This record gives sequence, C-alpha cells and structure tokens, in this order.
Amino acid sequence: MNRPTRSDVALRGSAGRRAWILRGLLVVFLAVAGVVVWVSNIWLTDRFTETTRNRAELRLALYSGSIISELQRNSVVPLLLSRDPTLVRALSVGEYSTTSQRLISYREEIGAASIELLDRDGRVVAATDRHQIGEQHANQAYFVEAQRSNDTVFTTTELDTGAFNFTFSRRVEDDSLLLGVILVRVDLGRLADRWRGTSEAVFVANSEGRIILSTEPRWRGRNEADAVAVQSPDSAIERAIEAAGDWAFANPGPYFGGSSTLRLESRIPFRGWMLVSFTAYDSVRERVNGVLALEIMGFALFLAAAFYLLSRRARLQSVVFQRESAELRRLNDRLQREIAERQKVEKTLEEAEQSLAQSSKLAALGEMSAAVSHELNQPLAAMKTYLAGAKLLLQRRRSEEALSSFQRIDDLIDRMGAITRQLKSYARKGGEAFQEVDMREALSSALTMMEPQLRQMTVEITQSIPRQPVLVMADRLRLEQVIINLLRNALDAMKGEDLRELDLIIAEGDEVVLTVRDNGRGIDDLDALFEPFYTTKKPGDGVGLGLAISSGIVKDLGGRLTARNGDQGGAVFEVRLPRADRGSAAAE
Repeated sequence: MNRPTRSDVALRGSAGRRAWILRGLLVVFLAVAGVVVWVSNIWLTDRFTETTRNRAELRLALYSGSIISELQRNSVVPLLLSRDPTLVRALSVGEYSTTSQRLISYREEIGAASIELLDRDGRVVAATDRHQIGEQHANQAYFVEAQRSNDTVFTTTELDTGAFNFTFSRRVEDDSLLLGVILVRVDLGRLADRWRGTSEAVFVANSEGRIILSTEPRWRGRNEADAVAVQSPDSAIERAIEAAGDWAFANPGPYFGGSSTLRLESRIPFRGWMLVSFTAYDSVRERVNGVLALEIMGFALFLAAAFYLLSRRARLQSVVFQRESAELRRLNDRLQREIAERQKVEKTLEEAEQSLAQSSKLAALGEMSAAVSHELNQPLAAMKTYLAGAKLLLQRRRSEEALSSFQRIDDLIDRMGAITRQLKSYARKGGEAFQEVDMREALSSALTMMEPQLRQMTVEITQSIPRQPVLVMADRLRLEQVIINLLRNALDAMKGEDLRELDLIIAEGDEVVLTVRDNGRGIDDLDALFEPFYTTKKPGDGVGLGLAISSGIVKDLGGRLTARNGDQGGAVFEVRLPRADRGSAAAE
C-alpha cells in the first residue's frame, strides 16, 4: 500500500484551498449581484413610477381644462339667447314657426348638445330636436330654478339609463315680465369617450362624491368605493399572479383586469367637482424589468466568462456559448418591448397635444361669445333710454324732439352692426382700418353715447381739452369702444357716491394721453385688473371683460392702457397712444 507523499498532500491542500476560494468568490459575487439588482429595482421603480405619475397628472390637467372650457363655452349661451329679440318676440306673441330653425343654427355654431325654448308653463315650444316639441318640463329642477333666479342656472339631472344631463338654463323676460326659459344641454359624455383608452379608468365626481361622468358606464351614479368594487379581477389565480408580480410596489392601487393601478385625483374649479384617474403599472414594470434584465445579463455574462476561463472542457465552453446566445435573445426581446413602449408614449403625448390645442380653441370661442354680449349691452341700454324719452315726447306732442331721439336710435343700430362686423378684426393683427382720428371727436362721440346714463346719475363732468385737433392713428370705432368702457366703469365705481365728479383730460406731447379720473371707491387689485373675467360687480351686472378687451384694443393701436388709484381717492385710467405723425409705424 502506497502512502501519499508530501508533494501530493501539498497539491491536494492547494487544490482544496483554491476550491474554497472560488466558492467564496462565487458567494460574494452572487451576494453583490443580488444587492445591486435589489437596489436598482427600488430606485428604478421609484423613478419610473414618478414619470408615470407626472404623465398621468398632465393628462388630468388637460382633462380638467377641457371640462372647464366646455362648461364656460356653453355657460354664456343662455345669456345671449335670453336677449335674442327673435326669441323674445316669439314667446311674447306665441309664434314659433321659425324659432326651432333659429335654435338649430345656433347649435351648429356653438356646438351645444341641444337647445330648447320653454314657455312660462314649462312646455317645449322650440328645440333643435323637433321630437321634443310639446314635452312638459314644468317640474324639472332646471326650469323651476331658472324662474327663480336672475342669472344662468347650472343643473345636473340623473336619467333613467344611469347617465347624467348637464344643463344651463336662464329665464327669458321682457321688461321684467317672465316669458319662458331657454335651456342649453352640455354634452360632456363625448369628453369621456375621448378619455377612454388613455388610462385604465377616468371619472368625474360631484361635491357629494357621486360619479357623474366616467369612462366606465357602470360607475355612473355610484360613489368611488362602490364603483371600484364593481370592477373585479377575472379570477383568483390571476389576482395571485399579479400580487406576486407587484412585490416592488409598496402600495398597489385598485385592480382593473388583473392589473394594479396608480390613483390620481385633481380638483376641478367648478362646484366642488373632482377628477380621478387610474393608470396601470404595467409600463413601469416592463421598463424596470428591462433594465434589471440588462443588469442580470451583465452579471450572468461576467459569471459565464469566469466559468469559461476556469473551464478546461469543450462541453462547458459550449454550454457557456448557449447561455450567452439565450441571454442575447432575451435582451433582444426586452429591447423590442422597450421600443414598442416608447412608441406608445409618443402616441400618448401627441394625443395630449391635440387635446390641449382643442381646449385652447374652445376657450377662445367662449371668450369671444362673452365679448359679443358685453359690447352689445352698451348700445342696447342707450336705445332703451332713448325709446322711453321718445315715448314721453310723443305723448306731449313734441314730435321734432322725438325725431331727434329716433335718429340717435338709428345711429345706435348702425353702431351695433359695426360692432358685429368688427369682431373679425379682433382675431387678426394689422392696421388696414387705421386712419387719422381726432381724440377730441372720439371723446365727444363717446360722451354722446353715454349722455343718458350721465344725465340719469347726475355726474359733474370737468373737461380739459386742447383747442386744436389732437390726431392719432387708430380705428375710430374701436377707440370709442375703449373710451365708453372707461366711462361705464367710472359710473359703476361712483354709484355709491353722493357727489359724482368725472375729470376728462387730453394732453399732447411725445404721445397723446387721455385721462379718465373718477371719485369712486378706487381699485382693490391692480395686478388682476386687466385679466379676463375679473370683476368686482355683482352677478348679472358684468362678466369682467370690458377692461381686458380695452387693453387689447389699445395694444393693437400701438399704445398702452394703465390704471392707478388717485391721490385724492378714486381711480385714474390713462390711454396713451402715439401721435399721428409718429404712430403709423407703431400701430402697424
């Protein structure tokens, strides 16, 4: 029996030590790889989840903007239609032969879901859908509340089908005599149809928590807890698989079709409404797994290379090559899924940009409709005053003075026609309508327009005007509109004063300056003064567009409109325009 020599024992001991060292290195390598994968998973999950959250918040902002734009665009329609002379006359005389066709033309221009005209008994006498004519709505909330209010009323009504009707209504009256109610229905359902497919689910809840608009029809009329309970996973096995796959997510949201979701909510600045969306984590999981696959592949390749260097056998080398080939194929699959995901994200961003552009167009249309109503209110109020004066003069057999009032009414009608023709010019830049205008004549014409209101309120007017012409390059009609808006604001500010004083000053230097100073209550918020829809008046007295429109007109004319509080109280507005010999280039 041969005994092992010292050299054999030494070789065996050295081989055993190498084996333990290799095992130790392998254990350390696997531990490091596990820690790197774990930390990478946590960091990448947080990062990609935040990216998904930001995109979902952007979609929520776009959705909220589209809802507000749709509501604002339709909210001004009842105010315009309640003052339509044709509709008022139809309700007064009971003749509705052409009223429905007129409402249909309005709907095509405005884009409302439907428009209905109800008489004082709640019966539909004209509608864009002629099948609705003759229906009774006397007991409906939108009819009852519109009769009791002097402003536009918004009503949400639940239908038998589970859907909701969104309605703006307003009373139609003539000389404070109730004639009927104009009803405009808003189609918010088409917004929900556009949302479908961008997220797992989106819904809008009212202040009571009831869902009134949703991409899931079964949710409407429920609260959020009941609605989410309705949407359940397909099977318990799929739920278990998804739960096992969500180990990276600390607080997975509700499940839709077996997928965990991210819940986000946003407040809509309208009657306490809330917008909620559920976005699936699938994209986050795929992106995280793609990166983790690259890391695991890297560790696997490193380990395979180590085995390859240590291996002395061709079979082991072939196995290493097979492993590398399999890893490369899996990497290629991961890369293909990553490319598909990026294409999906690009498509989502493109749809979001289109939705944002459409929202801007709808908001511009709503502001233009409100501007038409605001600008036509001035000549209508003056016409009403002149008609009352002409009636008294005719009763006293002073026909010549009455003819003068009728001539002024005719001028006002021409002015209303000019205002409607002028609307197109608000949407474009250019000075093709500019001409030399005497600021004194523009002020005199505006004072003539405001003469009934000035006389009725007993205003003491002080004018400081040069004797020679003060010429500027401008559109005279738009310049007079600015001056009239400033005079109206001054009268509104002095309503509570016992003594009303109005100072009008025209000064000429490097530029022409028109100053309008009143002794009213002054200006509370100078920063927001020229913003659209900012107003301190009571509901029904104004919509806050006068100064915003005036500021835009003055800018188009090459000048600027400023405001400040006077040293002795009241407000001071200044219209600064370039002189005619210097202003042509600036205006253009």
